[in-house]
Amino acid sequence: MNNNSNDTYAGYIAILGRTNVGKSTLLNQILGKKISITADKAQTTRHKILGVKTVDNYQAVYVDTPGIHKKIDSKLNSYMNQEAFSAFGDVDVIIFMVVGTIWQDEDEFVLEALSKLEKPVILAINKVDLVPQKEKLLGYIKKISDKREFVAIVPLSAEKGTNIEALEGEVKKLLPKNPLFFPVSQQTDRDDKFLAAEIIREKLTRFLGQELPYAVSVMIDQMKLKKDILNVVATIYVERRGQKIIIIGKGGEVLKKIGMLARRDMEDLFAHKVFLQLWVKVKNKWTNDDKLLQQMGYRN
Repeated sequence: MNNNSNDTYAGYIAILGRTNVGKSTLLNQILGKKISITADKAQTTRHKILGVKTVDNYQAVYVDTPGIHKKIDSKLNSYMNQEAFSAFGDVDVIIFMVVGTIWQDEDEFVLEALSKLEKPVILAINKVDLVPQKEKLLGYIKKISDKREFVAIVPLSAEKGTNIEALEGEVKKLLPKNPLFFPVSQQTDRDDKFLAAEIIREKLTRFLGQELPYAVSVMIDQMKLKKDILNVVATIYVERRGQKIIIIGKGGEVLKKIGMLARRDMEDLFAHKVFLQLWVKVKNKWTNDDKLLQQMGYRN
């Protein structure tokens, strides 16, 4: 390939798949920095998040998307599917992500949606380190390959970082000649308020696990740097009083723990001491309220 040394290559790459296949973990691993929250709970990612990686004259703009699901039982669910599907048309490459040798109805649902597109699709098979029988993995790869043609198939482990460079190499081959879209130092399109709110939501999800109600959202009310201390005030929204009680915990212990964990991550991310205040408010049926969804950043 006789590329002019002054040529630059840049493109958008959507990371798509059903919920809980490791899309956000993959993005964080590629960037070497945590910009997308992760948890072992379906639908942790609710928004499209751009992760930008520039190496020499190549810029890959990865689009982390919410997990695609068939069942739509709220306006919030509908928003998340629209966020994922809206990435289809605006990208140059698609990474279709699945897990190990597990194939579910929703994997098929995503694959059917991809069949309508004439874009290069890379199949990324995550968590291959958990598949002890490699013959089983090869059979699984053949089964999916029979369903459609992929430009490349990359078995990997997003959590351990295995084969990530191989995936990036396949992406690099497919980047079109373009001027760079973002400054070389920029790693995401999201502002600090968004990242702070996501960190709090991640800690809620991880610390409370199955106890955590699905209907939880976080808004940053205030974020100011004063005398080298970042002052953050945030409100956690739930739908029912019982959910508020769970999040606050006995004597406020749960909320205090969540605040401590979130503050540590914010200090790492923003490189400042953080003073964090958390409030919990009940907003009845916010997951089906268009106005509230918009206020919370869920815009179609």
